[in-house]
Amino acid sequence: MKRKMQSKTKLVEHTNQVRVRFVETDPLGIVWHGNYIQYFEDGRESFGRKHGISYLDQKEHGYATPIVKSSTDHKHPLRYGDVATIKTIYVDNPAAKMIFRYEIYNQKEQLVCKGETVQVFVDKIGEGDLSLTIPEFFMEWKKNVGLLDE
Repeated sequence: MKRKMQSKTKLVEHTNQVRVRFVETDPLGIVWHGNYIQYFEDGRESFGRKHGISYLDQKEHGYATPIVKSSTDHKHPLRYGDVATIKTIYVDNPAAKMIFRYEIYNQKEQLVCKGETVQVFVDKIGEGDLSLTIPEFFMEWKKNVGLLDE
């Protein structure tokens, strides 16, 4: 099957907000660094629901997408009660994986954390084998959001 050319101009992104809960903070009242990965997941789940590529959508097609790499870069702290804005950006690529970049802002619109996750497609129906080719449903998704040229 001949692959269509990938477009590099279209960005697929989504922004959502979360309120920092008390349980997410350390004794100093700031968000514990490990909770930023949860905020990335909040952003990714919100992105998925908005753009039709949620974990449930993937499961419906017989796939799971475990994270194989994550990174965070902390700039400023978030504190209990802050409302954080999470910007989630899908990074288009020709491989059988999903890359997301994240930017988290505080109420003053300061960048507090940025990061990235990489997820691969695993055939959940079979034995959890790694998919080396892009699943058809994901190619269709890319087409529907304008990432593939006609």
